[in-house]
Amino acid sequence: MNTEFIKKEQYYIDLVNNYLKEELKPQDPLYDIVLEAMNYSVFAGGKRIRPVIMMEFSKICGGKEEDILPFAAAIEMIHTYSLIHDDLPCVDNDDFRRGKETNHKKYGETIALFAGDGLLSLAFETASKSKSKNTLECIRILARQSGVSGMLGGQTIDKEYENKEIDLKTLIRLHNLKTGALIKACGEIGVLCAGGSMEMQKAAIEFCEKLGLAFQIQDDILDVTGDFSKLGKKVGSDMDNNKNTFVTLNGLEKSIDESVKLTNQAIEALNLFNENEFLINLAKKLLNRDN
Repeated sequence: MNTEFIKKEQYYIDLVNNYLKEELKPQDPLYDIVLEAMNYSVFAGGKRIRPVIMMEFSKICGGKEEDILPFAAAIEMIHTYSLIHDDLPCVDNDDFRRGKETNHKKYGETIALFAGDGLLSLAFETASKSKSKNTLECIRILARQSGVSGMLGGQTIDKEYENKEIDLKTLIRLHNLKTGALIKACGEIGVLCAGGSMEMQKAAIEFCEKLGLAFQIQDDILDVTGDFSKLGKKVGSDMDNNKNTFVTLNGLEKSIDESVKLTNQAIEALNLFNENEFLINLAKKLLNRDN
């Protein structure tokens, strides 16, 4: 990756991290343990892919940083809450996340449950601080894409199909919701918050949909080919949990080809935007990642 891309990505990450720190400050010794647990997972080493995508789409559509930052922080809170709950014994029962103990291993199941709930609630409080004229509609998108018709719906399909055969169409639907919905929200909200056109929204959504599916396929590939030192979590957990993945359904080689194809389609969707080099580089980086 070129130096300019790395600097810009880090700039966005620093903005979001600083905003998150302010939102997650201790409040009261009587319940600060839950805020400690929330901070533990939020700052456990996430790549901040979602807020970075959201902030870049806002920028290329002429948006203000102070308007999009509340949503960028909110999307990361929602993503982190979903990981905390995913790791719980009643869901995937994972011991490690990003090379650290999962939240429930560190704080116990009850506090981990509360930490996830706290992040979900705080996300919408934080998003409401945006001064964009389209704040309310952006909040609706955030709620829809994180709820039963979005991420949560995908998580439900995932659990319902454990130990069952699944067809490719259903698997794609599962991942378009479980992984893709929040990424799609980043494009939608980034453009809408900045006041971009409907045409821009459609192009951003297409980019995010293709990128989200490619991202999930790469996750499935890494669960087979990766190693703990880079992934920060157990390799082969999908197989252990009898999860349906693109690799189990299509094989490794075909999955790699599909990930490349989807990434190229995502890049093509950016043709509408004049400033798209950053997002192109980001898509390529995600395709070639090892964690």
